[in-house]
Amino acid sequence: MPLNIVLVEPEIPQNTGNIARTCALTNTILHLVKPLGFSVENKYLKRAGLDYWHLVEIHYYENYEELMEKNKGGNFYYATTKGKYYYTDIQYTDNSFFVFGKETKGLPEEIIKKNWDRTIKIPMKSGIKRSLNLANSVNIILFEALRQLNFPFLD
Repeated sequence: MPLNIVLVEPEIPQNTGNIARTCALTNTILHLVKPLGFSVENKYLKRAGLDYWHLVEIHYYENYEELMEKNKGGNFYYATTKGKYYYTDIQYTDNSFFVFGKETKGLPEEIIKKNWDRTIKIPMKSGIKRSLNLANSVNIILFEALRQLNFPFLD
């Protein structure tokens, strides 16, 4: 089964576009939880240069609860700068879902608290009120999972 990237209320179309491109090239499913901070109508995607959008398997959800209801068998991991574990501490399996929050606020605190034992982080310098770009963070974590699984479905 493929891996899954979940973006909860993404705000910046360029980040989502970069992530979609990564998903297209890695056979990873992209899950978008509304509200989105941009339009996914075809004319807007083409204007943004996202001519590969049709190559990505994308699922849309009205809210986080719908995502959870429709993916009950998934192994969910929640990426946050406040995570309990480094992303390299986890042994990933297929059907893993990597959940990322919006660019300006990250994941809602209630999701982090409820899933504390499944939170992961990328180590970064402390004391700075910034973190890595969302698309970069997705790539770092996704490629660790792909590496652990011996790059399934990829050449």
